[in-house]
Amino acid sequence: MPPTGTASAQPASSRRLRFDRNEWAGAAGDLGTVLPLLVGMLLATDLDAASVLILFGAMQVLTGVVYCLPMPVQPLKAIAAIVIARKVPAGVIFGAGLAIGIVVMALALFGLLDWLGKVVPKCVVRGVQVGLGLQLASVALQQFVFSSPPSSLVLGAVGAAIALALLGNRRLPAGLIVICLGIAIGGWGLWNAGASVPIHVVLPQPRTPSLSEVLTGFLILSLPQLPLSLANSMLATRQLVEDLFPERGITLKRIGVTYAAMNLVCPFFGGVPVCHGSGGMAGHYTFGARTGGSVVICGGAFLVLGLLLSDGFALMVAHFPKALLGVLLFFEGVALILLLQDVAAESPRRDLPIAVMVALMASGIPQYGYLVGVGVGIALFYAARAGWRGWERNDG
Repeated sequence: MPPTGTASAQPASSRRLRFDRNEWAGAAGDLGTVLPLLVGMLLATDLDAASVLILFGAMQVLTGVVYCLPMPVQPLKAIAAIVIARKVPAGVIFGAGLAIGIVVMALALFGLLDWLGKVVPKCVVRGVQVGLGLQLASVALQQFVFSSPPSSLVLGAVGAAIALALLGNRRLPAGLIVICLGIAIGGWGLWNAGASVPIHVVLPQPRTPSLSEVLTGFLILSLPQLPLSLANSMLATRQLVEDLFPERGITLKRIGVTYAAMNLVCPFFGGVPVCHGSGGMAGHYTFGARTGGSVVICGGAFLVLGLLLSDGFALMVAHFPKALLGVLLFFEGVALILLLQDVAAESPRRDLPIAVMVALMASGIPQYGYLVGVGVGIALFYAARAGWRGWERNDG
């Protein structure tokens, strides 16, 4: 079942990697987010496809092994959106990754992430998650489902019916069925088109970002990304780990260090900036994953693509039905939106309106919506709490 925000103890085996059918199904749970961003950046820039895929896959595998949880690795969404829109050169992208890695590592090592974790209330974190869920669901419908030809709309409806009917089914996982359907249809399209996918071994291309690329990347890419990363990649991800795996005790500092470490390595080998994310974890969990096996499986697939099939990656993805990618992305968004249930059921009445306002600002304000939403949400929370205490003193 999708995560609902209710904590439940996980079995001790969740500390080990598993590779059963549910982990394979969960491995597909984040593809609706990952594939469009990676493909969009590769098509819009001079990035080397092999380097991007290999580094992305390697970070997935390492993260799955380190956490033994469905802790995903995703392209940084705000950076990816700006790169696709403005066709930013590869060197500036690498500089942005290095810059954000340095900033987040400093925040983690100097204890500022832990301080943020204490200052930012749960209702604000939930608002960020819901805002991201709204954005993901909107993108899924507008850019993937309803932008497809009429025949694909029928396919999307079939995929949605399968996902809804089998959601939470551990014997016949929904995500695995939907992704296999997409691969079959995409493979048929390649066959009919007579397209050939060349197979040869390619290694990452070493890169060294210049100081000017780091500074430019920080100003035009990293600054818009930081609020979303702090709110969703770290605060919201830590909250979701507490919801789904409360016995694991994953700290903000640990999440921040691994986030930063990935971005301190990727730029030097041609990889794009990456992060963890509550949406990706929700997607893996929703479609069956309970260990890091799903992340290792997903990363292994990207490694193989990068090492052997990088030249044909865009061609292969182009034939995968967009409507089915939209279905996966839509259900990931719904899973995040459902996390609001605990604020509605358990928190003080003032917390729900704050969470809703944060979600609307985060999803509705262009570029800096997450920064504005988090700032306003924190201010409203502490102002409301101070006012409530003052009312209680006066009443007493």
